[in-house]
Amino acid sequence: MISSNDFRPGVTLELDGNVWKVIEFLHVKPGKGSAFVRTKLKNAQTGSMLERTFRAGETVPQAVLEKSTMQHTYKEGENFIFMDMETYEEASLTAEQIGPRVKYIKEGMEVNVVRWNKNNQVIDVELPNTVVLEIIETDPGVRGDTATGGSKPAKVETGAIISVPLFVNVGDRVKIDTRDDSYLGREN
Repeated sequence: MISSNDFRPGVTLELDGNVWKVIEFLHVKPGKGSAFVRTKLKNAQTGSMLERTFRAGETVPQAVLEKSTMQHTYKEGENFIFMDMETYEEASLTAEQIGPRVKYIKEGMEVNVVRWNKNNQVIDVELPNTVVLEIIETDPGVRGDTATGGSKPAKVETGAIISVPLFVNVGDRVKIDTRDDSYLGREN
């Protein structure tokens, strides 16, 4: 159990049979009446948002989540197969469970898989903040293209399309921020 006074962004709660993550909270002490905590919650399974008010000091069950590092070994149909490299246990996840960052997953990549202990359900898959991928398709660079001259779309080996500077060519390995899909630089 966790008190509403201890809410912080990122804290996970168990409400109505679902896992909710605290996105925002505000502790309010009105001039008349008792204090309360106004929160904005995000459903970890569906992504829906909810605004809810709790009395100050009210206790709610905290969701116990377990994080394990797993490696993407192969893709079987629409499912991505991950293996725990210590126990050799495999987990099958769909693109929907992984979320929009699925476009950066390639074989051999290590990710953190977050499970809800109550029913061993996968809640989230955390990718590294940056990945290095090879450009497989883009317009050719032209003499005189510079880093400040603009950008063009490029397709990387996983199929994702990102915006890169004009001087980047097919075959270049680029570093990408998976949080905002931005180009960070070329890798050797």
